Amino acid sequence: MRIGVFLPSDDPAGIAAAARHAEESGLDSVWSTDHLIASGPILDSSVVLAAAAGATTRVTLGYGVLLLALRRVAVAAKQISTLQLVSGDRVVLGVGTGNPAHGDAGWRAAGASFADRGRHTDEALRVLPALVTGRSAVVEDGLEIALEPGSPMPPVLVGGDGARARRRAAEFGDGWISVASTPDRVAAGLADLRAAAAARGRPVPGATVVAPILDGSVRRAAGQLAAYAEAGAEELVLAPDPEGWRRGYDVAAELRSLH
Repeated sequence: MRIGVFLPSDDPAGIAAAARHAEESGLDSVWSTDHLIASGPILDSSVVLAAAAGATTRVTLGYGVLLLALRRVAVAAKQISTLQLVSGDRVVLGVGTGNPAHGDAGWRAAGASFADRGRHTDEALRVLPALVTGRSAVVEDGLEIALEPGSPMPPVLVGGDGARARRRAAEFGDGWISVASTPDRVAAGLADLRAAAAARGRPVPGATVVAPILDGSVRRAAGQLAAYAEAGAEELVLAPDPEGWRRGYDVAAELRSLH
């Protein structure tokens, strides 16, 4: 199983150091969350991942997750393709619709509709592959554009544990991101995904699980990791305490060495 970690989201000076430490520790991926306004200070996810790209050569760079509906799709596509180009095609595009936890102030400030975020996310996912790869596509207001230079389209992982998110993953995704779910819920979600993907004639998306640092000793955490793997998860992304990320990364690396 692949293991990744979230980067600090509020410490500009720590991003490069954290990304390098993750790579040198043998971890597989680094991730950044995305909000305009959150419950505390938060940095822009594309810029965080660009800083991580400049400090590393191997780890994949994951959006966990990008709120597509918060932006005009052409702007998002330009950010994604540029990050692909500067990183050497290491981007994993996690996408989601957000939730009410942080309120709708960020959405209103961006001129975006929180209520319509699901529909706008679907519309963006339909045209994003063409825009990222430099082909023409029709965007908002019926405008046909092409963005150059294009890049390879990164894998799309759709985040969320509800039925709508799994439907979106089956329709548009190469993978599904489950957040803080138990192994049993991951297995049940994957069963739903298999049926939804089969109905659409698409491959079954793989599962990535986002979780806090697992409880207890490394041995006990390894058992929890094995349970996620048995449930069908292909990658576990851990979210250590930002204040003590180094210790969290070291625990994640020790778990990675056992699998």
